[in-house]
Amino acid sequence: MSLLFENARLITLPGDPANRRGRLTGDLGIIERGWLLVEGQTIAALGENGPPDGLDTDARIDARGRVLMPGFVDCHTHLCWAGNRLGEWEAKLRGATYLEILRAGGGILATVRAVRAATQSELRDQLLARLGWLLREGTTSVEIKSGYGLSTDAELKMLRAIRDAASSWPGTITLTACIGHAIDPDAQTPQSRNAFVRRTIDETLPAITAEFPGIAIDAYCEDGAWTRDECLELFDRARRSGHPVRVHADQFHALGLVPEGVRRGYRSIDHLEASTTEDLCTLAASETFGVALPCAGFHTDGRYANGRAFLDAGGRLAIATNCNPGSAPCQSMPMAIALATRACGLSPSESIACATAMPAALLGLADRGRLAPGLRADLVLLRHTDERSLALEFGGNPVDMTICAGRAIP
Repeated sequence: MSLLFENARLITLPGDPANRRGRLTGDLGIIERGWLLVEGQTIAALGENGPPDGLDTDARIDARGRVLMPGFVDCHTHLCWAGNRLGEWEAKLRGATYLEILRAGGGILATVRAVRAATQSELRDQLLARLGWLLREGTTSVEIKSGYGLSTDAELKMLRAIRDAASSWPGTITLTACIGHAIDPDAQTPQSRNAFVRRTIDETLPAITAEFPGIAIDAYCEDGAWTRDECLELFDRARRSGHPVRVHADQFHALGLVPEGVRRGYRSIDHLEASTTEDLCTLAASETFGVALPCAGFHTDGRYANGRAFLDAGGRLAIATNCNPGSAPCQSMPMAIALATRACGLSPSESIACATAMPAALLGLADRGRLAPGLRADLVLLRHTDERSLALEFGGNPVDMTICAGRAIP
């Protein structure tokens, strides 16, 4: 199957993403009027003005000046869950904070109970429904974490459900084992808490290694969740077992994990809302990605990562939805782009790059996030003729068509 787009405004994001950092992040490589040919699952060719004469294709689409760009890459989500958190949302509206809800046994822990009660097939089916929403809003690659199981059996159940969903979804799913997401709701004493941490490190982690070798390991370093030292012990063991490390850090409090993560070469440090300027500069000088999650700030306490300072210091930045049932009930990368531009200090072009080329590089997906011959044909045709409208508008779906591995998604 071959497909030709004509009269499109192409956002190519040229060059090696490894060199796309700091103030170079926002180079979009715009072709104001161009064409792009898809053959099978791959971008075969593209260029300025019109296509070569005599080009034979199965289908042609006149973009009429609309933007054609890479599909969005959402590099931080918790899309696999059961139940809902509507009750605690109403408590939040009455003044309860996120950490107060967590300490009272709600938040993550409420979802843990629902996930433990769900079957693997139930988790898979609910996840597939959410993945359909993502495709309709242009997300063609997504990272999905476990972390609502908090026991060996339940964490493995989640990861298997995500793997099952990946086998029947046209996009690409990258798995992460977030086995340090919270403390088991039944671990209420210092002794039982310590036993839970030891069980996670000594039992759950080896079980993950056996069935999902090389998967990224993640944890949430925050008051009421995992401490800095607990995270470091988990991560040191994980790295010795061949796992890359990602970490939730500095969402509400700066607890010292940023400099340690840089020193140990973690793949990414995500959230960063409470990070100090010194820590942001330390992170920016390293090869570790920073990941901003503006949808969480919008829904929780109005705090956002200082993306402007991070990029000005030379950092490698991605943005993501953090889609989850509690702190970021949002599956829309266009919304994340709109928020990052308003609240994290990014320009529209920087936000677009941080939603495409940069998260693809973070996830090791070298064949997407850009438009170039030989890359995977994951594309989004916007209803807009100017890509800045992605950042200007919010609350609607800007996507006219999603192309995933060369196939138009109905």
